[in-house]
Amino acid sequence: MNYQSRDTGIENIKAKKNHIAYGMGLGIMLLDEVYPGFPGDVRNASAYNFPIQYDIVEGIDIKKLVLDEDKSQCLQPILDAAKRLQRLGVKAIAAECGYFSYFQQEIASAMDIPVFMSSLLQVPMIQQVIGQKEQIGIVCAYKNSLTPAHLSNVGINPESNLAVVGVLDDYESTEFHSLWVDNKLPSIPNGNYSTAEADMIRICKEFVKNNPDIKALMFECTGFQPFARAVQRELGLPIFSWGTLLDYANSVTVHRDYYGHL
Repeated sequence: MNYQSRDTGIENIKAKKNHIAYGMGLGIMLLDEVYPGFPGDVRNASAYNFPIQYDIVEGIDIKKLVLDEDKSQCLQPILDAAKRLQRLGVKAIAAECGYFSYFQQEIASAMDIPVFMSSLLQVPMIQQVIGQKEQIGIVCAYKNSLTPAHLSNVGINPESNLAVVGVLDDYESTEFHSLWVDNKLPSIPNGNYSTAEADMIRICKEFVKNNPDIKALMFECTGFQPFARAVQRELGLPIFSWGTLLDYANSVTVHRDYYGHL
C-alpha cells in the first residue's frame, strides 16, 4: 500500500476511547495451532493490501472449536481475543475459520466495531445475488461439524437450497490432512501448493458434477481460498471465500476515495 501524498482530509487528530494504535486495518483471531498458510490464507498476511493485526485465541484449537460438541469453553477465550484487538485499535474483527460462525451473535453483541466471524456470513447475500431457488455449494473442512447452529447464527436458513461437501471427511487429501488433521499430522505440518491445488480442483469438480444445480461456491475454510482462482478457471462459477469477505470488511471500514476525470 503506497500513498503518493498525505490525506488532506486528516488535519486534526484526537484519541479514541481505549484505542492504543491508529491507522490499523482488520484484527484477525487465530486458532492456537501451529501450521503454515499459503498466501491467500488468512493466516498469511502478505497477500492482503491492508493492515492485519493478529491475536491468538489462547487454548482453543481445531478440536475444541470444530470437532468437540460442547463449545462452551471457547466463548471466553474468543471474547478475550476480540477485546484485545478492539483495544489495540483495529477497525473490524474477523477470524480465520468458518466455524467461528457459532459465536457470531455473542461476539458482535459484545464489540463496538464490526465483527465478521465467518466466511459463511456471505451465504444470505449469495442467495439474494443468484436467486433464492438456486443452489449454493458450501465447500467446508468437516461436513459433519457444520451444524444448523453454525448456519443460523450467521443468518442462513439451514433448510434453504444448500449442498455441502467436507474436504476432510468426504475425501482423501494428503496435503490438507498433513496441515490440520491431528492423527495424520507429521512432526512439522507442511503442504505442497501444486498438489493441494490439484486436490481442490478435483474435489470441487466432483462436487459440482454430483450437484449440477450449484450456481455459486462458498469456501468456508481459510486454507481453501488460495486455490479459488484455479477452481474458478475450471468451473466458471462465482466463488466466495474468506478473501472476498475480508476485502469487503476492509472496504466498509476504510471506504476509499475516488479519483477520476470527466
